[in-house]
Amino acid sequence: MEGKSIALDAVIKEAVDLENLPLEEVFDHLKCTREGLSSDEVQKRLELFGYNKLEEKNESKLLKFLGFMWNPLSWVMEAAAIMAIALANGGGKGPDVYDFVGILLLLIINSTISFIVESNAGNAAAALMACLAPKARVLRDGKWSEEDAAVLVPGDVISIKLGDIIPADARLLEGDPLKIDQSALTGESLPVTKNPGDGVYSGSTCKQGEIEAVVIATGVHTFFGKAAHLVENTTHVGHFQQVLTSIGNFCICSISVGMVIEIIAIWGVQRRSYRTGIDNLLVLLIGGIPIAMPTVLSVTMAIGSHRLSQQGAITKRMTAIEEMAGMDVLCSDKTGTLTLNKLTVDKNLIEVFAKGVDKDRVVLMAARASRLENQDAIDSAIVSMLGDPKEVCNLFLNGLARAEITEVHFLPFNPTDKRTALTYIDKAGKMHRVSKGAPEQILNLAHNKSSIERKVHSIIDKFAERGLRSIGVAYQEVPEGTKDSPGGPWEFVGLLPLFDPPRHDSAETIRRALDLGVSVKMITGRRLGMGTNMYPSSSLLGNTKDEALATLPVEELIEKADGFAGVFPEHKYEIVKKLQAKKHICGMTGDGVNDAPALKVADIGIAVADSTDAARSASDIVLTEPGLGVIISAVLTSRAIFQRMKNYTIYAVSITIRIVLGFMLLTVFWKFDFPPFMVLVIAILNDGTIMTISKDKVKPSPIPDSWKLSEIFATGIVLGSYMALTTVLFFWATYETDFFKV
Repeated sequence: MEGKSIALDAVIKEAVDLENLPLEEVFDHLKCTREGLSSDEVQKRLELFGYNKLEEKNESKLLKFLGFMWNPLSWVMEAAAIMAIALANGGGKGPDVYDFVGILLLLIINSTISFIVESNAGNAAAALMACLAPKARVLRDGKWSEEDAAVLVPGDVISIKLGDIIPADARLLEGDPLKIDQSALTGESLPVTKNPGDGVYSGSTCKQGEIEAVVIATGVHTFFGKAAHLVENTTHVGHFQQVLTSIGNFCICSISVGMVIEIIAIWGVQRRSYRTGIDNLLVLLIGGIPIAMPTVLSVTMAIGSHRLSQQGAITKRMTAIEEMAGMDVLCSDKTGTLTLNKLTVDKNLIEVFAKGVDKDRVVLMAARASRLENQDAIDSAIVSMLGDPKEVCNLFLNGLARAEITEVHFLPFNPTDKRTALTYIDKAGKMHRVSKGAPEQILNLAHNKSSIERKVHSIIDKFAERGLRSIGVAYQEVPEGTKDSPGGPWEFVGLLPLFDPPRHDSAETIRRALDLGVSVKMITGRRLGMGTNMYPSSSLLGNTKDEALATLPVEELIEKADGFAGVFPEHKYEIVKKLQAKKHICGMTGDGVNDAPALKVADIGIAVADSTDAARSASDIVLTEPGLGVIISAVLTSRAIFQRMKNYTIYAVSITIRIVLGFMLLTVFWKFDFPPFMVLVIAILNDGTIMTISKDKVKPSPIPDSWKLSEIFATGIVLGSYMALTTVLFFWATYETDFFKV
């Protein structure tokens, strides 16, 4: 058995191409059979390959808690605490012990509040993920059973049927072809046909058929896992953390200047005692540092996170709320995000080529060459054009599509012919044949192909430019009256445009986003009220760039584009990176594995409703309601939260200036000594009361917000200086004059 494990390990390490090997060689490489694996063998393979899921990094709660004490602001307070305890009198019973305990309690309280609010956000996201554990039907020990998809291993034989989500990368065994929806992986709306021997990917969905398959890759080795690997290698430096660091550095520099002046005045000019000087320095350290700033801002964001959850958006990373307020570009995946991921025929754009035939007749012919009962997406889209969708099944079986005709033979779709066909007899006893399918295949049937070929291709290209797929329809009379008769000449009847319709709120969402100053860039597609400046991704990125665009900077082209077509996961990733390089705060919405890398690298990754686990894991915000309408509410809520945070930041800077400047002037000119513990009490009272700012009534900005730090610092310095001077004036009036004496 050890030799077998070594051989299996080599399959992974040597990257054996199990997707393209003959099936028998696949079984040979995986050391398994069509009868499945035994339970003992499964356990051994689990140890070798790991569980069939994305690896999650479990962060120590203690380290996470201590992490809230590891920032520049906390470092200064910790230095103050060390100074206080080092100067304690009488074996640790002196007054400085109270300063030490007070500072320590303030640090612990702030860290505890921040830890709790972030943990609550994380727990909500974890609960959401726990509801999504997939199952798989697997053959083990000679019996079929339902198991968690996480315990699948290479070599397992699984059953795939209509509606199943493929739990791992696999090769199909003997049976009829499947129709597989890979839109979650590739963004492609149309299902693809998979024949016995073909590979299917984890995360795709079976839309038609039933078959068995052998698992060839699990976990990080799947197509799904490779996208996740790109996500794991993506690091995201928090914009909010950078702002906090800048504000902290400003406060530290202000305090340092004040302390230098005090040191010169107390010990250089006034020649006062060492202990007196240390107490006065502690006053500036304790009072000048806005130690509660991270906590107040965290509480503000936590309250906003709760409001967003009520609107249908679960926040996994709270700082994404602040970044969403500044978001000025929103990149959106199309399939399943802006659209319904449900094919529809655009009747207004149907092109008719046959004389005496109208658009309704073209739809009817296409519907007769369809099967509703096999769940084919194209057939369902065409048949639904016949009437009310609620009545389509009855209408199709008993009404218009098959009314007064007798079916003779139906040719189902196959990958070779790429078309379907129905041979039928009408009420007059004449035999006819209709066919629909890939336009090129239908065009090859037409007797007048040479005369209409150019026009057909022109219309197909025109449809493609608008993000539409084309389906050709042809008609033939069968004079001989037998189903095997070749019949008369085929006539090319028309072209049906298929498209994935937008959600009802998508156009309105985009319009409102533009009104709020957020530029929307769509990854593939149109018809949503967006601009027409669309580029194929291959012309902007990769090794084969469009020559006409090669002379222009890629970043500028991407910045000006309204959308992109023909994108792969790495293209979405690069588009977001290029926009960030141009100093944009970039949001990204998506629902599939192909969106995960871009969701992770974006400043705000937004996973829409019904998205895959990979998309949810990589995102910062998870929508629980269909469509993107909730994003507008989230933007407005985030901007209101930002205004509260900005107001508090100005307050914190002004308080630092007030304490440093005010007490420094009192010490330098009046030799006034203020107890450090009393300053600690002032700090606690200030921070405790200012937390109410998290519920202030504010007006969201009509444009994206940004941290204009120079403006914040200037405002804080002016207000702080004013308050410091009024404090000094009040002290002078009380200490030097009889103004307040009765």
